[in-house]
Amino acid sequence: MPDTKTPTELTSQYTAQVVADLERNAKEQERIGGEMEALQEQLNALRHDHAVLTNLHQALGATTAPVETGPEPAAATSVPRQKTPGKPAEGKRRTRKADGAKATTARTSAARKPAAEASPAQPTLIELIRRYLTEQREPRSAAEVSTALGQTHPERRIQTNVVRTTLENLVAKSHAHRAKQGTSVFYTAVDAEEPSPGTEQPAKAETKAKAETKADSA
Repeated sequence: MPDTKTPTELTSQYTAQVVADLERNAKEQERIGGEMEALQEQLNALRHDHAVLTNLHQALGATTAPVETGPEPAAATSVPRQKTPGKPAEGKRRTRKADGAKATTARTSAARKPAAEASPAQPTLIELIRRYLTEQREPRSAAEVSTALGQTHPERRIQTNVVRTTLENLVAKSHAHRAKQGTSVFYTAVDAEEPSPGTEQPAKAETKAKAETKADSA
């Protein structure tokens, strides 16, 4: 029976066949490109290992000549097709990168450790607050102490609520005094307190007594 298909039907059939062939061709190119990329990664890793081993060979002073590497591929198309899928190569690549990252981290930690041991110990917040209050002649609020210490030590995160809690602990331990003026609370160090009016210091009282005794004898 003769073929009765019209030219339009034949054109549609050929077009569909060409489209299917193009899709298969594109998928095949993608598959081969992935295999070539995986093989190139393996080749680069082997060349890197060869360079490391060559340097180690020279450092050990060996007399035998190292094995030469193979020539560079002339083009990407000259890499033979491999039946091995690209996933194992990807896994090896990730493992190699993970090992390299661990080695880098170990070296960084080893380099930072002597510097950390050599750095002097920083004063605690309690020491900073006591030192600041001792140097002040007037009572200071928790906000003033926090602001002053934050300007003096910008590398430390000094918070007002933490400073206020520390000041209250110093008051509880009799290392500082607190005085309330209206709604504000001010703190002073015990060592920074001046003698109250009418109270003479021991040295001044002793000097005054000697002077009075000398005047009576004269």
